[in-house]
Amino acid sequence: MTYIAHARILPNGDWDEPHLLEDHLTKVAALASSFSQPFESAEWGRASGQWHDLGKYGSSFQAYIRDRSGFDKENAHIEQAPGRVTHSTAGAVHAINQWPSVPGYVLAYLISGHHAGLPDWFGARGSLQFRLAEAEQEYIESFGAPIPERLLAVDQPSIPLVARNSDSIALWMRVLFSCLVDADFLDTESYMSPEKVVNRGCYPYLNDLHQVFFEKMQQLQNNADVTELNTTRKAIFQACQQMANEPSGIFSLTVPTGGGKTLASLGFALEHAKHHNKSRIIYAIPFTSIIEQNADVFRAFLGDDVVLEHHSSLDLDLSAESAASRLATENWDAPLIVTTNVQLFESLFASRTSRCRKLHNLVNSIIILDEAQQVPRDFHAPITQAMQQMSDYFGVTWVLCTATQPELGEQKDAFKRILHAGLKNVQEIMPDPKGLAQTLKRVTVELPDNPDQPSTWEALALEIAAEPCCLIIVNKRQDARTVYELLPNDGHAFHLSANMCAEHRSSVLNKIRQQLAARREGDSTPLRVVSTQLIEAGVDVDFPVVFRAMAGLDSIAQAAGRCNREGKMTELGRVVVFQPETLPPPGFLRQAAQTTLVLLKSGQLKDPLSPEAIKVFFTKLNGQGSRDKHNICDLLKAKSSPDAPLEIQFREAAEKFRLIDDQGIAVVVPFCSKEHEESPVYAWLGVLEKDASQKWVYRKLQRYSVTLPENLAKALLSVGAVYQQAGQFVVETSHYHSIWGVQAPDSLLSAESSVI
Repeated sequence: MTYIAHARILPNGDWDEPHLLEDHLTKVAALASSFSQPFESAEWGRASGQWHDLGKYGSSFQAYIRDRSGFDKENAHIEQAPGRVTHSTAGAVHAINQWPSVPGYVLAYLISGHHAGLPDWFGARGSLQFRLAEAEQEYIESFGAPIPERLLAVDQPSIPLVARNSDSIALWMRVLFSCLVDADFLDTESYMSPEKVVNRGCYPYLNDLHQVFFEKMQQLQNNADVTELNTTRKAIFQACQQMANEPSGIFSLTVPTGGGKTLASLGFALEHAKHHNKSRIIYAIPFTSIIEQNADVFRAFLGDDVVLEHHSSLDLDLSAESAASRLATENWDAPLIVTTNVQLFESLFASRTSRCRKLHNLVNSIIILDEAQQVPRDFHAPITQAMQQMSDYFGVTWVLCTATQPELGEQKDAFKRILHAGLKNVQEIMPDPKGLAQTLKRVTVELPDNPDQPSTWEALALEIAAEPCCLIIVNKRQDARTVYELLPNDGHAFHLSANMCAEHRSSVLNKIRQQLAARREGDSTPLRVVSTQLIEAGVDVDFPVVFRAMAGLDSIAQAAGRCNREGKMTELGRVVVFQPETLPPPGFLRQAAQTTLVLLKSGQLKDPLSPEAIKVFFTKLNGQGSRDKHNICDLLKAKSSPDAPLEIQFREAAEKFRLIDDQGIAVVVPFCSKEHEESPVYAWLGVLEKDASQKWVYRKLQRYSVTLPENLAKALLSVGAVYQQAGQFVVETSHYHSIWGVQAPDSLLSAESSVI
């Protein structure tokens, strides 16, 4: 009998030659072994690959996959849908029988989860404990088949150092799981979509990019005006180059906004990669709003086909998973990835196959955390623990890149007891951050004289209207709309918020930058921009005056980075902090604003942008809440008992690890620039309807998506303002405004007002 792993229908409607099970197991084992070799776990990867689909030898699965009515085209091997035949527990039982105790259970987690995701030990039907208890029939049936002995017999490898620690074994298992999942996906893809295989691995090496980048940087520096700011930027860049020779580890790059951190940190990464033979560079950014800006900068230096942008907003939904959609997930095999903090860290703590797939490609990489102060306090403990473990055991170099370092190191109480283990041996790249802050001082910060007396929106609008050129940053999307509508309707005001898709924001920002450039050449046309805090995260604009609603001191510092950014004014720029009518959203943002107020009233903000003030701010803010609010470190700490030989709650930890409390729902919007008659999203959705595995379409749609709170998205769906197409939620044209972006009906505006 011929044992089949997968089957597919050819374009002409005929069935292709089946994907043989023995071939699949052999190839997945080889791939998983090669992926896990860099962290001394090659034989663990090989065993997981050889045993992951042993359940497919069962007569039930073979009958099922041969039954044309059960083929469901190419999706017969996906387990999630009702009526499908499971096949992922037989190999798990075999692993436990072959390698008793902890080693066998390690592989049992990986093998049982290679479709549905890493399970918890305790829990409902999906838990490993439950699945193993019900696995007898699948195991007996599968091992009644003549499975080749060479697939079954594998010597137990030694346990690497990372797996001998109860705090780090879970991370090792997730990375090992990534090796198995990616190997399985890639070998399946080679059968299902062989035409796509030729496009893999076509990226240049980092050493080649190193030469291209440094040649262009040399040209840029040679052609730059000789100013104090450019001289300082060059010194920052050179300091990064020099520190790149240091051994792999954890670094901080503390540079005020406008100091050229983006290119300097990339220069460090490329030089460090050359010295230490690193595999790739991952650049993580807190907000999707500036991914496209940074990615465009990198492409301008390195070429269009080098950079992979990976947002989190349009990640594939597990509930709608198919063979095609699984193959569309990213595995980060490019040399330079630009992504979000949400995508990076939630992948590090994920249990889902599609999210975990990329983890093994973090090994031996350089990860730059841009705007590191945006790492949420509630997750400091699990994030810093994972960062330290990735550095200690997986060869990852981290760069914490920010103007306002968030104090992620060890924290002790008055009795020297450790409150937060944090990061160890962090090396600062800049020799004198305090002196650099003074050198790059380009603004004065005007704090409110009486912070207990809020400014009315009407009074603020009058003050803004008197300024010929200014930026106004508020805390909520509704506040931005309120202020915008109070400004003179003279065509000289612009609005920016996360209700607008990235393509829409880019279009508006291009117009703003053109007007700023014209004003520098003498044009007197007024320019007033009202924005939410999305503009603070590295968006490259330069205003003489910035108004900032009361916020955390770190946010005020980021706002200051949009003022006199290039240092070309004859006097210091002005940052005017005002107390708005409305409070910041409840939670961390409100706590941060209140912390600033406490420091202001106690007289500790004489120099609000100094490193000392920032340190006092973060120390006080971090002490106001838990740094592992959801107990994730304990959920992932391996435990052992007579009832649980290896207890780890992978799925529960992943569900609780949400950097944004309400992640919301991503909706595709029909934004259409003036250059086009119709939004391109309709054609792209049409492509997805025919083939859901087209990765390039998801990447295009990322720039045309907006993430809405779940309650608002559902309300829009209920009134017909949102519909579903090609597995995506799509906003009707009538509900996407040319200024505001996504616009709710009047009956839903109260819900919209709560959106940050």
